[in-house]
Amino acid sequence: MSNNKLALISGGGSLPVEIAAYLQRTNRAYTVIRIDGLSDAMLDAHPGHTLGLGDFARLFEILAVEQVKTVCMCGYVQRPDFDTMQKDHGAQHLRSIQTAGRGGDDSLLRQVAKVIASQGYHIEGAHEVNPELLIGAGLQAGPDPSPEAMEDAQEAMRVATAVGALDIGQAVVVAGRITLAVEAQEGTQAMLGRIVNLNPVLRGTLVNRKGVLAKLAKPIQDLRLDMPTIGLQTVEDVAAAGLCGIVARSHHLLIVDKPAVYARAAELGVFIYGHDVH
Repeated sequence: MSNNKLALISGGGSLPVEIAAYLQRTNRAYTVIRIDGLSDAMLDAHPGHTLGLGDFARLFEILAVEQVKTVCMCGYVQRPDFDTMQKDHGAQHLRSIQTAGRGGDDSLLRQVAKVIASQGYHIEGAHEVNPELLIGAGLQAGPDPSPEAMEDAQEAMRVATAVGALDIGQAVVVAGRITLAVEAQEGTQAMLGRIVNLNPVLRGTLVNRKGVLAKLAKPIQDLRLDMPTIGLQTVEDVAAAGLCGIVARSHHLLIVDKPAVYARAAELGVFIYGHDVH
């Protein structure tokens, strides 16, 4: 891990909060760049600044004043409405990002990173800042998966890889080797919410769990910018959907509040598995 001072550009959700706490705990010099109206209020307790989404002029002023060398971008950011953003704040950067956004979320994130790197800053991924968040290999929590569940896991990973290649989404649900749901722009939580409305013949139940959620990075994805992530809500939603497990590529999934996630998965009877794919 780099010893350079880090600027943590923080979107929504708990991941930036956990990253900031880790930086504080490990005594790495850092500053938090909070996005107005989006970043968690818990980040107010950390040293930093607040700016509007897309205000690159102010961002680069802050980075220069803070004398940082490295930037980490993490947390949830909704696709912006470029027509309503302030064009006088880094307009030349916004134009290039708007153009990239037509190619999908991954293209959009890569262009944002390119803009920041063009000013001489190194981009560091959340998993590089705090490697403790990464899923390991093999069974991580919950009961041993059945052979049927592992077949579903393999199929879900295959489908997720194909869908991800089209820059559509990261998550897929498979039960009985049948694809029940594919994540698009609605996000993993909303996708899981659709499962309970399916024919009971296809899906699992709270009594008889069946099916697996796979969450994989897209093949074209830069993991420094958007590593797949799960948390307590994911485990709760998987359990409520009647699924029996969650699978990801080992060392390619961030788990926010990992001890609590693993404990809750065991309590609900949901396995979490890191597939060692080469």
